[in-house]
Amino acid sequence: MSDATTSTRRRSAVSGNDYGYANARIRGMRSRLFDRPFLDRLIEEPSVPRLVQDLTETEYGPDLEEVLIHGLDATNVDVALKNNMVRTFQKIMGFLNPEAAYLVTTLLGRWDIFNVKTILRAKHMHLSIDELKDGLLPAGQLTPVDLEALSSVDDVRTVVDTAATWGLPMAAALRDGHGEFMHTGELASLELALDRYYTEWAQERLSRRGANTRMAQKVLATQVDVANLVMVLRLQSADVEHIDIDQFFLEGGAVITRELYTALSRMSDIDEVLGRLRGTAYGRALDDVSMTYLEQNSISVFERALEDLFTRRTLGIAKGDPLGIGVAISYLWAKQNEITNLRIIVKGKSVGMPVDRVRKELILV
Repeated sequence: MSDATTSTRRRSAVSGNDYGYANARIRGMRSRLFDRPFLDRLIEEPSVPRLVQDLTETEYGPDLEEVLIHGLDATNVDVALKNNMVRTFQKIMGFLNPEAAYLVTTLLGRWDIFNVKTILRAKHMHLSIDELKDGLLPAGQLTPVDLEALSSVDDVRTVVDTAATWGLPMAAALRDGHGEFMHTGELASLELALDRYYTEWAQERLSRRGANTRMAQKVLATQVDVANLVMVLRLQSADVEHIDIDQFFLEGGAVITRELYTALSRMSDIDEVLGRLRGTAYGRALDDVSMTYLEQNSISVFERALEDLFTRRTLGIAKGDPLGIGVAISYLWAKQNEITNLRIIVKGKSVGMPVDRVRKELILV
C-alpha cells in the first residue's frame, strides 16, 4: 500500500462522524493501561529509583528519559507523567472525528476550570510555584506552557487580568467573580463564577441532537450532580441561615434538582442528608464511607467518594457505547486516572508513606 493511499484512508477515517477507526486505535491503547497487579508491584517497590526502573520498561520510558537527565527525584518523575498524559491526549485528539473531538473538548474543559481554580487558591494562600505546580493536571485546552505562565503571575488580580488579555472564554466569569472577591476577600465567588461558566458553556455545546451527544450529556450531568452534592455537604458545616444557598446551585444535573438541593441544604445534619439520598444513584457511595466520615470528621471523605463514583461511571460508559464516543471518553478518563494513581504512588514513596495508606489513596478499577 502506498503512503498516499494510507494517508487518504486516514483522512477518511477521521472525517464525518465515523468512530470505527478511532475506537479501534483507542482499544489498542487501552490494552496497555496498567492492571492492578502491576500497580501493586509499583506500590511495593522500596524506593523511587526502583519504581522508575519498572516504569522505564513501559510506554512511560521515553518521557522519563527525557526528564530524568535533570535528576532522579519525585518532582521530575511527576513532570514526566504529566508530559506523557499531554502527549497521549494530543495523539488521540489527532485522530478523532470532528464530532468526537468537539464532545471530548467540551468534557475536558472541566480540567481548565480545575487548574485555574488551583492557581487562584495558590495565589490567595501565597503558596510557592513548586507547591502550586504539584496540584495542576494539564488535561484540558490550557497547555503546560499556559499553566506555567499563569502560575508565575503575582496575585489573584493578575490571574484574572491575564485570562482577559489572552482572550480566554472564562475571562468574563473571572471578572464578574473578582468584584465580589475584592469585597469579601473570599474565593468562593470566583470559584462559583467559574463553575457556573463551565456548566452553562458545556450545556450549550451539548445541546445538539444525537446518541453521542446524549452520552456526553450524561457525563456532564453526573459531574453537575456531584458538584451540587459536594456543596450540600459543605453547607452542613456553615451557618446557612445567613447564606443564600440557592446561589451555589448549578443547573443541569440528572438527579439533584433545585428542589432536592434546597431540601438537602436545609437539613439538620449529615445523617438526615444521607437518609434522603438513599435510593438515589449516589446514596450507596455515600453510605459506604459514612463510618470513615465519623472517624475523621471531614467532609473530604464524601467528596472523595463522589469523585470516585464519577470516575468509575465514566470509565464504564464504553461498555454501553462500544461504537460511539463512549470508547474515547472512557479511555481518556482511564488514562487520567492511571496518571493520578502513579503520581500518588511516586509521591507516597518519596515521603515514606505506608503501603496501605498509598493503596487507600488510589482509585483502582
